[in-house]
Amino acid sequence: MSAEKTAITPTRAQDFPEWYQQVIKAADLAENSETRGCMVIKPWGYGIWELIQQQLDRMFKATGHQNAYFPLLIPLSYLEKEAEHAEGFATECAVVTHHRLEAVKDEATGKTRMIPTGELAEPYVIRPTSETIIGAAFARWIESYRDLPLLINQWANVMRWEMRPRLFLRTAEFLWQEGHTAHETRDEAIEETRKMHMVYEEFLRDHLAIPVIPGEKTENERFPGAEITLTVEAMVQDRKAIQAGTSHYLGQNFSKAQNICFAGRDGSVQHAHTTSWGVSTRMIGTLIMAHSDDDGLVLPPRVATQQIVILPITPKEDTKAEVIASCQALAETLRHQTFRGEPLRVHVDTRDLGGGVKKWEWIKKGVPIRIEIGPRDIETRKICVQRRDEPVASKEFPVKEDFIRRAADMLGEIHQNLLQKATEFRDSNITSCESLEDFNAHWSKENPGWLFTPWAGTPEEEEELSKRHKITIRCIPISPEVLPAGLPIAPGTCILTGKPTATRALWGRSY
Repeated sequence: MSAEKTAITPTRAQDFPEWYQQVIKAADLAENSETRGCMVIKPWGYGIWELIQQQLDRMFKATGHQNAYFPLLIPLSYLEKEAEHAEGFATECAVVTHHRLEAVKDEATGKTRMIPTGELAEPYVIRPTSETIIGAAFARWIESYRDLPLLINQWANVMRWEMRPRLFLRTAEFLWQEGHTAHETRDEAIEETRKMHMVYEEFLRDHLAIPVIPGEKTENERFPGAEITLTVEAMVQDRKAIQAGTSHYLGQNFSKAQNICFAGRDGSVQHAHTTSWGVSTRMIGTLIMAHSDDDGLVLPPRVATQQIVILPITPKEDTKAEVIASCQALAETLRHQTFRGEPLRVHVDTRDLGGGVKKWEWIKKGVPIRIEIGPRDIETRKICVQRRDEPVASKEFPVKEDFIRRAADMLGEIHQNLLQKATEFRDSNITSCESLEDFNAHWSKENPGWLFTPWAGTPEEEEELSKRHKITIRCIPISPEVLPAGLPIAPGTCILTGKPTATRALWGRSY
């Protein structure tokens, strides 16, 4: 493939949204299904989700949480108990109203139609989120302060009717985890909210090589019914923001609506303080947009379905068996090595396909390390190693034993390179802004990046600015330490109201 030509067309610079779709197609991650707005996650894509799930699940359990499962169907009356929460999801809900289908033959056409019958006395909502039905369970399970804290997580699917679907980023049905906890005091619940917020920040950085800005959502952007919503905001390569995970302190709003109460230490009846927190398959969309290039997917090693792929080069039939045996032996040796506490995931591609075809398939799938071994390599005991974080034509030829010793370190280097590149890109595309004139001019540009401004506006003023420029306040950063170096952190003057303020907001366009 010539230097001018790329495996993915259009390129990121030509048409970023279409490039994203083509990366997914080329990597064979997912496809649109016959059900509008829903997707089929194919094995290579689902393998990434399984690794995300396994690694996050260990982190959740290390912080004392247990997994459970709750019904997909939620009685409509449960949502009605918490008006603000229900209103926040009302336009996204899918509702089940009947419990039976009857076959009716159309006499004119001869075709059989399936007609819903048996109307339900109370409709069910397919869960858009589970605060209400999990809250009902908590009300049954909690009697005393001795039952607290109650720390539960659920891995499940949810449905939010999506009018403009995009694979992984916005689909009507998607996979996620939702943590739900109940606590004796406000302080304990807020501590939980912040703890899980930090878990998400750590996971994105240390597992997905994605740097995020952790912060708090404004009142306009909070989760419906929450008192505090914390977020981790990622920047992708078209400089837009993706809300990669959220953690909510719900106060006593849900516990009062659902009667989650307990006998306190003084014998009085008290309502629990609750939290919820979640991430979804949107993480995969974020990963694609953060790291991939014009030749396809680029996977951070910890969530790569296969970390190393070995390609036997067999130009002659009489050496084929020996080459494949050498590849299999190397793979078996590598599988006894570990990276971040897990055995290396190694695959030998023995399919009867041309070497170039197989090479480009694995490039497009984003495998961190590719190895080629041919008859001559067996003689020299050297192998051809190519890394996905380096230009496609780059190669090195280490002695096989040296590579075996270095394999885990090389995967660590790939992770760090991806993280550093993403961090430098993000930091160079966050701009400080101190005036409304500069603020307005910024958003007239194409793909302008984020702005960091002093802010003391009202929710109504925030909404007006957001609508005017099709932007939102992504977050109020939780501390100066999470910001790129060089951004101002001292109190300033609000760009809109002119009032002095110590608050600075991060604005951006988003998915």
